[in-house]
Amino acid sequence: MQNRQITLTRLIAAPPETVWRCWTDPAILPQWFGPEGYHCTTKEIDLREGGLWRFDMIGPDGTVWANRHRFTLHHAPQRIEFLMDADSDDDTPYEVVVTLAPEQGGTRLTQTMTFPTQESRDGALAYGADRLGQTTLAKLETQAILLLPRSSS
Repeated sequence: MQNRQITLTRLIAAPPETVWRCWTDPAILPQWFGPEGYHCTTKEIDLREGGLWRFDMIGPDGTVWANRHRFTLHHAPQRIEFLMDADSDDDTPYEVVVTLAPEQGGTRLTQTMTFPTQESRDGALAYGADRLGQTTLAKLETQAILLLPRSSS
């Protein structure tokens, strides 16, 4: 199965509950999701287990990619699982598992994407999905830090 997977990890300087909120609050997720320079336009959003998020991801050059995330598991604040595809029932989805674990300095986020075939995984790597995914996680960290309470001096 590893030949069909891409795994990203990042230590995020915020507690798991804050990172969880970034993933599950419909007002917050569209603000950070997607690589640096990309943005999302939501068509429909229900971030509960059993819900879905349909959106267009728009690249820096204006290219539009239809997306659909169908949430299959929410185990707050530790694990989210969803199926991701191009918003078409003709498209074979890939599975995404996000885990959040407390660690000194914040939350260790691990995101594993399992593609239907090794070829589809290799295609994602060819366009830089691993590198672009890391920029997405950097945007998540920035968003999470903004949500932290400010200390009064």
